[in-house]
Amino acid sequence: MTGHPRRWAILSVLVISLLVVVLDNTVLNVAMRTIADPEHGLGASQSELEWAINSYTLVFAGLLFTAGILADRFGRRLSLVFGLIVFGLASLFSAYATSPDMLIAARAVMGLGAAAVMPATLSIIANVFDPRERARAIGVWAGAVGLAVAIGPVLGGVLLEHFWWGSVFLINVPIVIAGVALVFILVPESRDPKPSRIDVLGVLLSIIGLTLITYGVIKGGEDGFGEPLAWGTLGGGLLVMVAFILYERRISFPSLDVRLFSNRQFSASTGIIGLVFFAAMGSMFFGAFYLQMVRGYGPLMSGALFVPFALGQMVFAPLSSNMVKKFGPKAVSTVGLILVAGALATWVFIGTDTPIWVVALTFFVQGVGMANVMPPATEAIMSALPREKAGVGSAVSNTIRQLGGALGVAVLGAVVSSVYRENLTAPAGLPDAVADQARESIAGAYAVAGQAGQAAPALLTGANDAFVTAMHYASAGSTVFALLGALVAVLFLPGKRPSSAPAPAAVEDAALVDA
Repeated sequence: MTGHPRRWAILSVLVISLLVVVLDNTVLNVAMRTIADPEHGLGASQSELEWAINSYTLVFAGLLFTAGILADRFGRRLSLVFGLIVFGLASLFSAYATSPDMLIAARAVMGLGAAAVMPATLSIIANVFDPRERARAIGVWAGAVGLAVAIGPVLGGVLLEHFWWGSVFLINVPIVIAGVALVFILVPESRDPKPSRIDVLGVLLSIIGLTLITYGVIKGGEDGFGEPLAWGTLGGGLLVMVAFILYERRISFPSLDVRLFSNRQFSASTGIIGLVFFAAMGSMFFGAFYLQMVRGYGPLMSGALFVPFALGQMVFAPLSSNMVKKFGPKAVSTVGLILVAGALATWVFIGTDTPIWVVALTFFVQGVGMANVMPPATEAIMSALPREKAGVGSAVSNTIRQLGGALGVAVLGAVVSSVYRENLTAPAGLPDAVADQARESIAGAYAVAGQAGQAAPALLTGANDAFVTAMHYASAGSTVFALLGALVAVLFLPGKRPSSAPAPAAVEDAALVDA
């Protein structure tokens, strides 16, 4: 098989569809301070801002796996179009939200649309590209994520400087309209030609389990993992997922063949994706607060400082397939994870007055590292499945990525909050209410600085120092998880394949053709 004759044009459409989903979250990161402003935004509290992010994550992670199954059964193009339309309409409602609660609800609906889009893009790639070109196409797909990370904060900064806060959501609408039109023109429909009976109970168990786990992670990040609502839902979600795995092993038409995890390459690759996103997303979270609060950069400048991270991904992700052919998945992924760990470790030495080029270089090295982790790991997952099950493979990859990222933000965010509170000493004479709010977070300290009178400079200096100390603890933790990912790569990923040996995906596809 040589692949679809319009495969590269199709890939460009899929990249546009992916851009709008990823771009939205990166835009929101620079808009949070404006949305919190009572005069120019919605006056959202820190908790409401967190739920504007988390409502999206909760629905997205909970439904990704189910969306992949439905896409395989009813059509990947149909799933992509449905997801884009839902995402566009929810973006419109987000842009004109009149309260934080309305924004949170609209963001949840955006998560539903994104859950339909994300697995469809990757499974369409698996179907229109020959296995020999698939790794390169997935590299371009991963590079598009880097492009969105670069465009999002800069675009958000430009929009916020010239328009109202809702423009950061409204910008999605024309992109969605263009994306839907191009999907109808270029993208062929594909689905599982021999769909088995829908595993209704398995689908319901996966939705309940993943939603409970994600909610437990979010609540743990907010309130601490010792709180009953956090550990109770997290533990309940894990029990449901255990029941899901046991049930899937018993039935003859499972929505997920859990025996795939006995494949060392498949399970190691999913583990690496979870670990690297745990480490990376947590660092991006505290990095955004460091730039906007401690260093005082506006949305545009702080957004621009994320560009080196994206540049590293955009340049090196498409090249990673050639690196894998030359050196093997084990070497490429291990080096990539060590680069990520090195970049995260650098944050331990970054202070309140570190030259900003050091921060930019750190982001660049992290981007280069992730560019050499994600494509080979994603390709390993996709090549372990036959093409007709590509949506499930994509959903597994994206679910692990999303859960890893959510867990990273929650756990490392909880570390930052805890260490910050322990290290912040309120200046003498500060009103109790002001001191209490300042201890909640660095954003709280900046919000009440105007009420601190002559103590304001001392309060902000103390808040900056406390946050930087907390950031050092969190970055040390994220470094450990990146190094753990490198250990998994060394122990379980395959080395360089002899040049005469065909790729596993090629063997598998040949077997399918023969069958």
